Amino acid sequence: MKIASWNVNSLNVRLPHLQQWLRDAQPDVVGIQETKLEDTKFPDSALAALGYRSVFAGQKTYNGVALLAKDRALEDVQIGIPGFEDAQKRVIAATVDGVRVINLYVVNGQDVGTEKYAYKLRWLEAVTAWVARERDAHPELVVLGDFNIAPDDRDVHDPAIWNDGHILTSAAERLALQRLLDLGLHDAFRLHSDAGGIFSWWDYRQAGFRRDLGLRIDLTLVSDALRDRAVASGIDREPRTWERPSDHAPAWVHLQRA
Repeated sequence: MKIASWNVNSLNVRLPHLQQWLRDAQPDVVGIQETKLEDTKFPDSALAALGYRSVFAGQKTYNGVALLAKDRALEDVQIGIPGFEDAQKRVIAATVDGVRVINLYVVNGQDVGTEKYAYKLRWLEAVTAWVARERDAHPELVVLGDFNIAPDDRDVHDPAIWNDGHILTSAAERLALQRLLDLGLHDAFRLHSDAGGIFSWWDYRQAGFRRDLGLRIDLTLVSDALRDRAVASGIDREPRTWERPSDHAPAWVHLQRA
């Protein structure tokens, strides 16, 4: 089962890219972030024409998440973090062939010390508590998405800029991510590579992609029960080269069948 995550940064704009990538990459399950669409406008029929079933939670202009599964049912769907009141559509989960998949669009946080930063840390605390319960109920668990956190200095183009006091790399954000990993989750990319300089996001400004000034903030995390089945993982840079691309590239993990 190939499971992927992609922040499309407006599904209305990027639908042709998503359709092309689904045809080319043939993922079995995809978590999408930043759909920026109300549910009535979600293109579920266009995706169904490619064999993908969809569940989604969106809002106008901002945020929005979805899960797609090719020729498989999406069961036991959960939208939002239980017990955490939040109008922003950032979380969706479903079970596919016995694997629980949680798709997160983590809060950006704006700048260290701001109210949005404090909200990010509260949000991550709530997510971690909920994921702990999901892990207990579903040992075969994948948590994926745009985490808006680069795990360590290998995951940034310049650690002098992206340091412990900077948004996306601050000490508190990285500690929050580590607490999530401490639940028994593993960064699938790091199961197969210790390399630095491999990124999933490049700023549109300052020719970020052409100069490879990126961060790895799109992650696929697998539970202990899936660690040995995660036989490959990576980031697909190709869609970032297309005309009018998202600023993110898809991240993926391939799970061998039990």
